[in-house]
Amino acid sequence: MSNRHEDRAWHVVWNPTKPLLASCSSDRSVRMYTYTSEADSFTNIASIPTGHTKSVRAVAWSPSGNTLATASFDANIGIWEREEDGGEWECLTLLEGHETECKSVAYSCTGTLLASCSRDKSVWVWEVQPDADFECLGVMMEHSQDVKCVAWHPTEELLASASYDNTIKLYVDDPSDDWYCTSTLSGHTSTVWGLAWSPNGRYLASSSDDKTVKIWQRTGEFTFKETLTLSEHERAVYSVSWGKGKGKRESEGGLGWLASTGSDGMVKIWEFSEHEGSLQHKLISCTNDAHDVYDINTVAWCPRDGHEDLLATAGDDGVVKVWKVAQG
Repeated sequence: MSNRHEDRAWHVVWNPTKPLLASCSSDRSVRMYTYTSEADSFTNIASIPTGHTKSVRAVAWSPSGNTLATASFDANIGIWEREEDGGEWECLTLLEGHETECKSVAYSCTGTLLASCSRDKSVWVWEVQPDADFECLGVMMEHSQDVKCVAWHPTEELLASASYDNTIKLYVDDPSDDWYCTSTLSGHTSTVWGLAWSPNGRYLASSSDDKTVKIWQRTGEFTFKETLTLSEHERAVYSVSWGKGKGKRESEGGLGWLASTGSDGMVKIWEFSEHEGSLQHKLISCTNDAHDVYDINTVAWCPRDGHEDLLATAGDDGVVKVWKVAQG
């Protein structure tokens, strides 16, 4: 898309309810794009100078699509909403608490909780309250290194985090106490960069510096087992996204489409399904040099009905690209 960022583009997210796409960058800005109902034309409608003093590393929409959170290397999280009647985007509040670079931010499925993580090795859970007020409900210091990513289960208040310590941690709220770590998933041999839940919540995908994508199957309330390793990438895999896709329906055993990307510049897409209790997958698309010679930092499926075959990527070239999966 035109109007590229002035520096590396770190992250891109689709608004869940509106034809909006947001990207963020080392240039400390957030770019907003709108698109037509056919998704055949994208227009840059805003460039927000966030006021963050360092790179904006990640962005996340609330489920309502009305609020955007920004996570920055300046250790703060900005909460943004648009003025009524399509006015300017304004920062309603700044969440402070992390000691160093904030790497990821994510809203829970209900929009009542916000999770963040940082190079300070911590994962925070915030309660979203009226009038852009937030209360910290828990600070988990379970990882021994930089925490790269947080991802909420699609229907439950179950949180996953990925770290430079090669592990994935899972957390829940103890009604009588605080948030706590229920499980540690070990299997990667290097930094875990990205996480993505399957749309039905029964599987968790992770991407790593070890060049692999692993699929973890949920076998109990808080138990998971490694069930598949995808080793098709040639370098570090920075991001995974798992969408509904336009393949097999869930009633036919379909589990949606998983996309992965990273340092090798490839975007790979797998279709997943279950057959008689076993997990099946096939590679349905592979795009080489998707951002020319540049690393790709993120990949994201569009969650909106009718647009499940749209994919966005952002790379070190400062560019955001949108792809449509051509089937058949």
